[in-house]
Amino acid sequence: MANDPDLEDLALIDRYWRAANYLSVGQIYLMDNPLLREPLKAEHVKPRLLGHWGTTPGLNFIYAHLNRIIRARDADVLYICGPGHGGPGMVANTYLEGTYSQVYPEIGEDEAGLKALFRQFSFPGGIPSHAAPETPGSIHEGGELGYALVHAYGAAFDNPGLVVACVVGDGEAETGPLAAAWHSNKFLSPVSDGTVLPILHLNGYKIANPTVLARLPDEELAHLFTGYGYDPIFVEGHEPQAMHRAMAAALDAAFDRIAAIRAAVKDEPARRPRWPMIVLRSPKGWTGPKEVDGKMVENHWRSHQVPVSECRTNAAHRDILEAWMRSYDPEDLFDADGRLKPELRALAPTGARRMGASPHANGGVLRKELRTPDIGAYAVAVERPGAVEAQATKILGDYLRDVIRLNAADRNFRVFGPDETASNRLSSVFEATDRVWMAKTLQTDDHLAPEGRVMEVLSEHLCQGWLEGYLLTGRHGFFSCYEAFIHIVDSMFNQHAKWLKVARELPWRSPVSSLNYLLTSHVWRQDHNGFSHQDPGFIDLVANKGADIVRVYLPPDANTLLWVGDHCLRTWNRINVIVAGKQPAPQWLAMDEATRHCEAGLGIWDWAGTEGGLEPDVVMAAAGDVPTMETLAAVDLLRQAVPGLRIRVVNVVDLMALQSPQHHPHGIDDAAFDRIFTRDRPVVFAHHGYPYLIHRLVYKRTNHPNFHVRGFIEEGTTTTPFDMAVMNRLDRYHLAMEAIERLPALAARRPGLIAALEAKLDAHHAYVREHGEDMPEIRDWKWPYPRPEAP
Repeated sequence: MANDPDLEDLALIDRYWRAANYLSVGQIYLMDNPLLREPLKAEHVKPRLLGHWGTTPGLNFIYAHLNRIIRARDADVLYICGPGHGGPGMVANTYLEGTYSQVYPEIGEDEAGLKALFRQFSFPGGIPSHAAPETPGSIHEGGELGYALVHAYGAAFDNPGLVVACVVGDGEAETGPLAAAWHSNKFLSPVSDGTVLPILHLNGYKIANPTVLARLPDEELAHLFTGYGYDPIFVEGHEPQAMHRAMAAALDAAFDRIAAIRAAVKDEPARRPRWPMIVLRSPKGWTGPKEVDGKMVENHWRSHQVPVSECRTNAAHRDILEAWMRSYDPEDLFDADGRLKPELRALAPTGARRMGASPHANGGVLRKELRTPDIGAYAVAVERPGAVEAQATKILGDYLRDVIRLNAADRNFRVFGPDETASNRLSSVFEATDRVWMAKTLQTDDHLAPEGRVMEVLSEHLCQGWLEGYLLTGRHGFFSCYEAFIHIVDSMFNQHAKWLKVARELPWRSPVSSLNYLLTSHVWRQDHNGFSHQDPGFIDLVANKGADIVRVYLPPDANTLLWVGDHCLRTWNRINVIVAGKQPAPQWLAMDEATRHCEAGLGIWDWAGTEGGLEPDVVMAAAGDVPTMETLAAVDLLRQAVPGLRIRVVNVVDLMALQSPQHHPHGIDDAAFDRIFTRDRPVVFAHHGYPYLIHRLVYKRTNHPNFHVRGFIEEGTTTTPFDMAVMNRLDRYHLAMEAIERLPALAARRPGLIAALEAKLDAHHAYVREHGEDMPEIRDWKWPYPRPEAP
């Protein structure tokens, strides 16, 4: 137990806090005269006042007290700022501790540096108003609320020496992801994981309303968080001296409790402890103007953003700002050169113990390469295309099992998913590990253990957030999910993609492991669950993001899925989306063929076509496993109905290869595109998702006017697998008709050919509604042609 701080220590902490508050206000308002060495003038004030003050003094207060704890106990602490628009505080504190100038030498620790610090904030060519990748010490994009606590737990997993101090704003606490994130303590092992110290910051208001939790009495809050499994410690008030004493005592109590839990682990390693948390009640806009223009500001929602808004044009407002800033007594904080006074600088930790310099906040510096097995050991033997069936995700599960085994000693790889690991046919991983579980267990439970490597909870938000926190602190992971419900984390995906885009442009941020999605139980085999489970649109969202960040893969069989999965796990600074089915399906490519095909991204399947070295009459293309099977079945129909028709079959495994190299690094050039898809022949393209995405990707290509894309057109229900394809006109009969209708040479024969195919569709319609299953000729179809002899 550390000695309680004396009054002199608390007085120094108060001065440090005042310095952070001064710098925070200066960033929002000033572009010159940073130390108020002359009376404040209009030209010293920014023309556009952007930023958020209301939450910032509380964040600064917490940061200053955590600095004391770190120094007193040599603690390793990562600070996660949930109120994202508290960016001024994060920047101010990392500047005061020296990290900011270390990362950005142009922002020096003197008066000129202060001017540059203030001017850059929310200013063209500068930095955002929220905690962002540019902010040292941050792993948390503050542009959207709700994810702080789940990121904190992701950072703590497999980090036994780390304490993640996570400030949760009371506005943020009203979001769904944050509300679910409190349950993360049921997955945190006191043996092998770090500690998360939630600090619920109740300042009473959000943008224009009171917050729910702030209006609850302490007794109700205590019951709430005790029910969640925490041991809450309350700190509340507004008088600084009393608040400093209370906060110091609360943090000492919390860290003593953490130490006691750690000490008891040897006696009861599997028992879930009741971790401490702090509930801090302080006024919104604390230490700011009490009122402006006769209206209440401090301790009111009016302090949320810019409390005094007309300082450049209104002299009275400017006087309020100057009095506010001078209330912090900058001469008591900074020396004649504008440097933080030595006795205050001494309050900050040093080296990597500074929260802004924590290597956990720049996880790429801690990242170790993942050990991966040889994918050849898991390959499906394919001697003849389509002759054998396999479950692609089951094969990938075998591979992931051995990834877990190879990296067991490093404890740097986890599998995440919303209660779907077994459903998605990845059960082989349970031969190497268990599901993480710290709550009560029964003898009838299946693969639950505190030291498991599989994270399952029925919340896509938690899976995504845990994985993001895990990756951003230097580890590796894999997230499998039903395709339709990955949309739940659309916004989280957006924020992570934006983080990666900016982080890649910062030379001081080291690359982190890629976020890898496996989307299975996909649209074309959700026939049993129905329309609510049928949506392939996540890849459309992904395709909107920067080309340097995203990849979309649609492997048509198990061997291509093996190659893609292995490749994605070994990449960094990307988001990889893999879509693959889990049901038994035909296997098309041997492992060596799959490798060549995946490395190219797309290619002609010579063994399936009939062009015989000549220009094709039609190109039949596919992206996705079910579209590939239906395309090949359509080719079979065409070969039987129109002997001599020259057909080229193209398969796309890397969707971004369809773009030009100017738009995506995986894109093939125009000459290669024309060689594969021709310059003027009809292309019937069967796509896994919504058709318009293919048109988006190829719209600048020469032959785009001849692309005819079939895909999901928002038709679905509970029906048979093949009927799902028919409802969306992605089935073999519609694909064959599309080809026939695009070939002028078949004009005379077209009515008869179309009529025969429509008769098949009528027969299908009647059969499935009578028998409840697909026709035998559909269920039992196999690719009937031997592989052509090599010339």
